Amino acid sequence: MTEYFRIGKLVATHGFNGELVLKHSFGKKTSLKGLQTIFIEEPKNAFIPWFIQSTRIRNEEEVILKFEGVDTKEAAAKLKTKEAWVTKADRDRFTAKTAPMKLVGYVLVENQKHIGKILETIEQPHQLLCRIEINNKEALVPLNVNTLKKIDHKKQEVVVELPEGLLDVYL
Repeated sequence: MTEYFRIGKLVATHGFNGELVLKHSFGKKTSLKGLQTIFIEEPKNAFIPWFIQSTRIRNEEEVILKFEGVDTKEAAAKLKTKEAWVTKADRDRFTAKTAPMKLVGYVLVENQKHIGKILETIEQPHQLLCRIEINNKEALVPLNVNTLKKIDHKKQEVVVELPEGLLDVYL
């Protein structure tokens, strides 16, 4: 089964010929050159491919893109506010090594014990929140200067030291 990763959101239309603005979280300026497909989740857990006709950089975290078959502003407007997804291979190809999105799929570890797999990263001004699942409940674990001890890219682990009692609600 193909694994998909959320890379951002289609935030606006651009011009009158069906272009859209993708606000991405790749952590670097990119034109997405070579990316052929972006997936949109419609309905839940069903990823529909949209084939890219052209792309160009707008700024550090936005790309203007044009999908095949979307030729008017009205057609593009139907896709506005949709989240954009790519395959793991495409995520790895375009994401900066230091981008928080790169941690999705890594395992959180505390005291050599696996806490859970990182399902999503949420960037905030002073910290990064990692969404994991513990006992079928969503948990948000903060990563900041006090909690993050080490990131092991080879083992795909994020080693943390969490405040006492933080995860007790989920256990």
